[in-house]
Amino acid sequence: MGAVMNPPSRSEPGTPRGRARGRLQLILILLMVIGPMILATGMYKLQFWVPDSRSYHGELIGNGQSRADLGVQADEQRWQLLVSVPKDCAVDCQQLVYLARQIQIGLGRDASRASHALATAQPLDAAYQTKLEQEYPQLQRYALDLSRYATLSEGRSEAQLWIVDPHGNLVLRYDARVKGKDLLNDLRHLLKLSNIG
Repeated sequence: MGAVMNPPSRSEPGTPRGRARGRLQLILILLMVIGPMILATGMYKLQFWVPDSRSYHGELIGNGQSRADLGVQADEQRWQLLVSVPKDCAVDCQQLVYLARQIQIGLGRDASRASHALATAQPLDAAYQTKLEQEYPQLQRYALDLSRYATLSEGRSEAQLWIVDPHGNLVLRYDARVKGKDLLNDLRHLLKLSNIG
């Protein structure tokens, strides 16, 4: 009695149908891996499906501009709360300097990852200079190059506060109306996301 042979299954690898099924599986795997990257690139380049909401309170500086572009020469390797003022450091400027120090203190155990600084184009009032020396011993001071500053600050003459990353890149900008809680939340969020500084 001869052996009965079973006909090969139509989906086995050696058959035409099996090869077609294998190709389909390969294409699906590639789409699962490459598809999200193509979608994300398209969303970024064509600006579709981009959420309108944001989780930060300042004005995002997302064009690669640096502290040097702002007109400040510094070699700080930590996150920095930088107050800039092209004129006298009046009430709004002094308020931002105070706020920058309080925010750094408010970081708690992460306070060493940040610093606070003041960049001015004009000499400070003698009384305020003395106050800074006595009450703000860790405040870093820089000269402000007005020709460079005017371009980046869009002609604003009021004091501004900038969050600068450890590479010297400008991240966020605030005016004197910023709420301390909002600024602290923004900086905490940046420190949480960052593994630098």
